[in-house]
Amino acid sequence: MDMLHYEEKYWSRGIENVAGIDEAGRGPLAGPVVASAVILPYNVNLSEVTDSKKLSEKKRERLFDEIISTAVAVGIGIVHEKEIDKINILQATYKAMQMAVRQLTVKPEILLVDGRRADIKHFKQESIVKGDSKSLSIAAASIIAKVTRDRMMINYDKVFPQYGFSGHKGYGSQKHIETIKTHFSTPIHRQSFKPSPDYLPTLKYYKEKRLVGTLGEQLVACSLIKDGCEIFEMNYNVPKIGEVDIISKNDDIVAFTEVKTQTKGHGWNEPRTQIDEYKSERIMNAARHYIDQNKLDVEIRFDVA
Repeated sequence: MDMLHYEEKYWSRGIENVAGIDEAGRGPLAGPVVASAVILPYNVNLSEVTDSKKLSEKKRERLFDEIISTAVAVGIGIVHEKEIDKINILQATYKAMQMAVRQLTVKPEILLVDGRRADIKHFKQESIVKGDSKSLSIAAASIIAKVTRDRMMINYDKVFPQYGFSGHKGYGSQKHIETIKTHFSTPIHRQSFKPSPDYLPTLKYYKEKRLVGTLGEQLVACSLIKDGCEIFEMNYNVPKIGEVDIISKNDDIVAFTEVKTQTKGHGWNEPRTQIDEYKSERIMNAARHYIDQNKLDVEIRFDVA
């Protein structure tokens, strides 16, 4: 089938800005749902673009960059697990789609939506069953949405290495479910999706296992990922030299973050006051070691969370 059939139908009527919309992540047990809206130029040539599920991860990554550089406009909407639990996955998907459309720098004249009609007001739309295999704009949106979400899950894998998020991307594989039953749900698991609500850890559990500090580091790392950061390292430790809780990057700045976790009843202090000269020196030494080992020439920042 001609992948530009639907786009050309509208282009021939003088409607230039046709946006394809698709999502990724409705079914997983963990992580966000991500939607994308893509407006392609007239007579676009993206011959390899098709339904993202039919492409290898390596090819999706390459096409992601190609779509970004070719498209007239690209919008991305992300709704995280807490919001999914609050409003349900269908409404969260609609919200992600609405966000993606609002992110477009060019106002679309028609929306081509994969599957059923979406709850996106004030825009004309056409829903296309299996649209990611029939419309180039939708297929492009499916790639943008999936790669964006996959990158987040790969980052989460560094925060929760025992869960295998870089492999199953949060979907309910048997190994994933068994890990939930063994290690309990994480802060990025959807508590409205079984079996996560049956395996929620308590603060008592974290205290008994002496994992309160680890939980604090995980929560900070998750917040960084949601803000668009890439996690480089968790608990970077160089024996006899120093250690850093989190090393991340955003906007070409590498941040070295020290996390201080406090629980209710223990009094709240300014985190910076808990870092003495000895601790500061170990953080600085570890940072220098990381920069030297990776031959980095970037702007750096030191944070306390």
